[in-house]
Amino acid sequence: MSYTAAQFTKAVAIVGDLPKDGPVQPSQEDKLFFYAHFKQANQGDNTTTRPGMLDFVGKAKWDAWTGVKGLSTEEAQSKYVARFLALLEKDEGEESKKNKEAVLNA
Repeated sequence: MSYTAAQFTKAVAIVGDLPKDGPVQPSQEDKLFFYAHFKQANQGDNTTTRPGMLDFVGKAKWDAWTGVKGLSTEEAQSKYVARFLALLEKDEGEESKKNKEAVLNA
């Protein structure tokens, strides 16, 4: 399924506002996925140099972003939204339902 730029923008806003102790907790893998697809959607292919040997977080982010090289803006946005909606599906709470509805109606 394809999602709109408005839905992407709404999903990004909600992901950024998720409480650290809330019911929806993205895994490290989810966080890297969101990072990579956000960067790809907003900046395109990664053209930066890989961070140094001791910058483990920077290397993980760089590798994730480079891993989605070639995705169009629309594809990156749609995959971001789809992953976020799948994450919300795992939680049956009212907040997740509200967030899902907000994204789908954006």
